[in-house]
Amino acid sequence: MMGPHHKKNENKGNDKAYLSLGDYLKMRVKSTSSFPMMVEKFPEKYLQKTGKVVCIVEKKHSRACTGYIRKMADGNQDRVLFSPIDPRLPRLTVPMKDCPKGFAERPEDYETTLFIARISAWSETSKFASGTLARSLGEAGQIEPETEGILIENGVDYSEFPLEALACLPQTPWSIPQVEYGKRKDFDFRKECLFTIDPATARDLDDAVHCNSLGGGVYEIGVHIADVSFFLEAKTPLDIMAGNRATSVYLVQKVIPMLPRLLCEQLCSLNPDKDRLSFSVVWHINQHGDILEEKFGRSIIRSCVKLSYQHAQGFIEQPTRQWTNEELPPISEGFSIEDIKSRVLILDKIAKNLRKKRFDNGALRLDQVKLQYSLDPESGLPNGYSVYQQKDSNKLIEEFMLLANMAVAHKIYKTFPAIAVLRRHPSPQKKMVDDLVELCNNMGLPIDASNSGTLQRSLVALCSGDDYESKAKMQILTVLCSKPMQTARYFCTGCLDDEAEFHHYALNVPLYTHFTSPIRRYADVMVHRLLAAALGYNEPPVGSSIDFQHRSSNCNDKKNASKIVQELSSDMFFAIFVKECGPLEEHGMVMGVMDHSFDVLILKLGVVKRIYTDKLPLASSLFTKNHKKPELALSWAITDMHHTEVVQTITIFTPVNCVLKAEDKALKWSATIRHPNDQPNFATVNKEVEE
Repeated sequence: MMGPHHKKNENKGNDKAYLSLGDYLKMRVKSTSSFPMMVEKFPEKYLQKTGKVVCIVEKKHSRACTGYIRKMADGNQDRVLFSPIDPRLPRLTVPMKDCPKGFAERPEDYETTLFIARISAWSETSKFASGTLARSLGEAGQIEPETEGILIENGVDYSEFPLEALACLPQTPWSIPQVEYGKRKDFDFRKECLFTIDPATARDLDDAVHCNSLGGGVYEIGVHIADVSFFLEAKTPLDIMAGNRATSVYLVQKVIPMLPRLLCEQLCSLNPDKDRLSFSVVWHINQHGDILEEKFGRSIIRSCVKLSYQHAQGFIEQPTRQWTNEELPPISEGFSIEDIKSRVLILDKIAKNLRKKRFDNGALRLDQVKLQYSLDPESGLPNGYSVYQQKDSNKLIEEFMLLANMAVAHKIYKTFPAIAVLRRHPSPQKKMVDDLVELCNNMGLPIDASNSGTLQRSLVALCSGDDYESKAKMQILTVLCSKPMQTARYFCTGCLDDEAEFHHYALNVPLYTHFTSPIRRYADVMVHRLLAAALGYNEPPVGSSIDFQHRSSNCNDKKNASKIVQELSSDMFFAIFVKECGPLEEHGMVMGVMDHSFDVLILKLGVVKRIYTDKLPLASSLFTKNHKKPELALSWAITDMHHTEVVQTITIFTPVNCVLKAEDKALKWSATIRHPNDQPNFATVNKEVEE
């Protein structure tokens, strides 16, 4: 929400403040009680509450924006117009003196140069905001300048760690102090068959697992997490910097780490054949996933092998195959391939039972297509892509990480009810859910969205087929169901009075937290410190509920910024891929219909693109609602290739063939659809997929 304020006294006299994306706002809601007779005539769902902003409580947006400069249309020689790439941000004027030398004489030389500007004010009397030009980033459309702009605009700290922060690191070479072996002797797992399962390219290994049979169908299973809090002393310069960053940021081509690489990739990383400090949750659990005993402790481990998800998946898919040493990473002396494989198979079996229990108890999962790019080693440009697939090996690790997170949540909340840091997921926005249910009902697809469990069962029932059409519809419904969902949030338990608000909607559990990724998430570090105090390893962390809430809020802000940056990075590489390898022709399915446009989900890519009717060779188009179901009738014009006029009805779930091509403007691409006579039918598509 952006624009100048119009009442100075309601913004504490600051006539140059303005609203910005992400700011915390105070609003005054206009009560419907002013119109009692009107309210009585209409149900609540038809009433739209209105309000107005009265002040900005906290400025969250960085006020930085990426864009282009050009001369003012009115001939002003002292100011320059800055146009942000993000259309939600206002245009602003910056001083001519901030511009590069030569801009005044040759502005055309800078038409494709990206700049960073910072908004400083927005006067009520001005059409444009005002600001300063920070610096030039480089040529638009190039990966590094565009990436730097994304990071700056979203407030991501990508600077090198300063000397005062690096001074907090242990001296190298470093080894575990002898005193720690004594303190952790009851949780010494170095002789166990314990291993990591991660992506093949992972370098920050923060979780490991072990599994031993106790007889009678009962197993000891441990989840072991890097003990980052041992190295990260509270309130040191490094801790403060890590707390401010709050998360590692994953771009397509690189990672902005939360911690220095000495910790991320060496001392904290649970690398194979190295003694490592960890925090462990250990259960006695039967093959059905019933927990019989649970314990926590600071531990010492020694991973015997670094498995990739592909290695573990191979064991699961081919349990009787005899694997050779050449097919696997090095395994520590004293353990065999059979030792590793048998434990992976046991963990997989129990994980599947845990997963079934979760979904039987009302959990919801909305998985969307995620692309991974292969990059040319010389140019850094994308030269291919693959679709990320979550297989049983991924689900195996996920189940035990969820189990550990839930166990730790209960432990720290029981011990510290006023300062526990948990993660809640509010219920979806009711109006949007009601609209979605109505839309699906109008499409002949009844959905029960009364809770997460009923929604999950509805989706499975509607799209249970294994054919291409059922899978495509499931993709559409997943995207539509994701829109009303709210984001999960870290919070301090002492700042919420109602325990019902602690609930995690998607997992459908009363208490949840993040414990399993302290190398890349600061919230997990906070949780580790609370757990250590709960177990008597150290004094409780210093701070009030408000202090913990403030830190939790920063984690939320940085996590949201990280998500935006990750999506923008992926969008950028997709646009470059279309430019380098396009035009592309892909199967799509309509997921939204408006009066002059419709949204198409490109099924294989998981990308949504809006297609406008005025960009298609049509004679005419007509928007209607057929039993509340939106439809667009497209009358395709006669051409040299198509000799008769064809009318095509576009509605939700209509299959289309899309052509994706790059535009002249940097990182822009557009989509059109083929003539209906050239469109696929699902029988043809199914055959193509099978082949």
